Amino acid sequence: MKKKYEDIIKELTDKELLFHLYLTQVLILAIAFIFSIILFNSFKEFQALFVLDDINILVIGAAAGLTVVLIDIVLMKLLPEEMYDDGGLNKKIFQNRHILHIAFIAAVVAISEELLFRGVIQTHFGLAISSLIFALVHYRYLFNWFLFVNIITLSFFIGYIYHISNNLIVTIVMHFLIDFLLGILIRKRYLKKSKEEKAMNKVDNSSVK
Repeated sequence: MKKKYEDIIKELTDKELLFHLYLTQVLILAIAFIFSIILFNSFKEFQALFVLDDINILVIGAAAGLTVVLIDIVLMKLLPEEMYDDGGLNKKIFQNRHILHIAFIAAVVAISEELLFRGVIQTHFGLAISSLIFALVHYRYLFNWFLFVNIITLSFFIGYIYHISNNLIVTIVMHFLIDFLLGILIRKRYLKKSKEEKAMNKVDNSSVK
């Protein structure tokens, strides 16, 4: 099953990958919009999810996002590379992408997913249900026990941050920073590897001559 998933990822062109990525986010936004109409009594009640003048956006949201990224960076250095193997999807999404494009992808994903999972589901059905659904939606992590535990833990953590802040912008900022910074890290590693491979090829070519 995992091999089949990896083969599908490899066969996808960059254009197809982006199409599927954005289509998924549009569907998540559409579901969030439909359920918002059904579950919220008024637009004012929905609007109350977003508090702009809140110091917790930086104090809690940004700090929590940076903490998650730092923990991931440490674990990536300590653990075998296969522990973070998601079938190659994250690498394919971010490795050859411009920084502004990475920021755009991270923003779209953070807004759509937080709106549905925390803003709609957690608000009406609780932290546990929203966190479990969030983890299951990221089904590619089911092929790797470590990543599945990782995403469940992260999901509950983001849910807890929303619970204590009661502000969706806090978790949107947190989610954005996690995806953006890890995307930058993937890009940086890809560029470094490409540079090393070019240098090696140059040495090999000069040796042949």
